[in-house]
Amino acid sequence: MRHPGTYTPARLQGRFSERGCLVRHNIVGIKSKTIAFAAAALLVLLACLSACSNKATLGDTPEAALSTSAEQQTNSALSTDEIIYELFTNQESNVQVRGEGVVVNLLSDDNDGDRHQRFILELMSGQTLLITHNIDIAPRLNGIAVGDHVEFYGEYFYNQQGGGIHWTHHDPDNRHIDGWLLWENTYYK
Repeated sequence: MRHPGTYTPARLQGRFSERGCLVRHNIVGIKSKTIAFAAAALLVLLACLSACSNKATLGDTPEAALSTSAEQQTNSALSTDEIIYELFTNQESNVQVRGEGVVVNLLSDDNDGDRHQRFILELMSGQTLLITHNIDIAPRLNGIAVGDHVEFYGEYFYNQQGGGIHWTHHDPDNRHIDGWLLWENTYYK
């Protein structure tokens, strides 16, 4: 599963921006008010965004992902699976990720507190993820079945069974990155 280009734990210590680029909180680190330094920092940030913008793995708008080629989607899924595997291996949580998988099990709703629709996705790598989709905020995926393909953009959390994804909905308080589920060409957010 691991190859030389795989994200290392040190690289995963940053957070993913809304566009999916791994960005350290202090990447810009503007401490000087000089225009030259600010311009240089801006160029570095733009270079990072430019490098990430061609990957459908974690970024781009949901609509852009639909227009990628089958080969790009397969490569993206493998890259995303590798990132999620690293998060699981390192028992990390609270990282915004994007991915896709096939429903292998439907679970009963979690009705303790906010209601969540729950199901298990299997990634291309074989790793499974628990999807917990808040149905008090976002619409339920009515009619979803075992074997259905689902894409997701949400926050990864560690558990011993492979991890899970939550925050697959918009944030009414605007304090968290909006997430979504894509099923049968419809976004649920």
